[in-house]
Amino acid sequence: MPDKQAARTQAQQFFDRPDAPCTLGIRMNAPTTLEGAKDLVAMAAYTARPDLVLVPKTESARDIELLASDLDTEGYTPDIWGLVETPRAFDRLPSIMAAPRLGGAVFGSADYAATVRCGLSWEALLYARCALVNSATAAGIPAIDAPVFDLNDLDGLRREAEKAKELGFYGKGAVHPRQAAVINDTFSPSDEEIARARAIVAAGQQSGSSITSVDGQMVGTPFFSAAQALAREVDG
Repeated sequence: MPDKQAARTQAQQFFDRPDAPCTLGIRMNAPTTLEGAKDLVAMAAYTARPDLVLVPKTESARDIELLASDLDTEGYTPDIWGLVETPRAFDRLPSIMAAPRLGGAVFGSADYAATVRCGLSWEALLYARCALVNSATAAGIPAIDAPVFDLNDLDGLRREAEKAKELGFYGKGAVHPRQAAVINDTFSPSDEEIARARAIVAAGQQSGSSITSVDGQMVGTPFFSAAQALAREVDG
């Protein structure tokens, strides 16, 4: 398709930024399609290559392995993330998440809902979200929640981002730059969260990691571990 070929050319120019202020990634076409194969050939020839490649319609660990085998070189091993968006993928989550070169997973709610014929509401997609977070966490990789498609409902975006954070997602997708500030603000630990984490860490140290209380709430080993992880993240 002419538009896809033009996109490949434009992408090559986009990645040629030696002083880019952030990680630059690309969402390719599904690797099992002809357009996906063309994407791989094009990326292999780029002078400057993407730091991260997002693989749509990921349905097996083999999809990730094939991509790595085509792109990895001695001086280049891109971060590969899978877009999980089909019922078949959810049936195979543990094996997909265990792919050695998989760096993270992203929930593709629109395609999943269209296939299942369910709505895009939080309740309709709760099972899929929980399943993805659980399998990704078990494999030790981050999961990113699906975007909100209403560009003007920033309050709704914040509410959904807060729910995603509570479930265990590391972040949330965006379909427009105006959504980035809300997402970043929601997933960045607040001053209150940081202060509580430090209080729990201190309580754990004082109790010798035995069960104790902080502000009237019982805390023990799981709380100490979570607080320590947050403190390490904040302190760098």
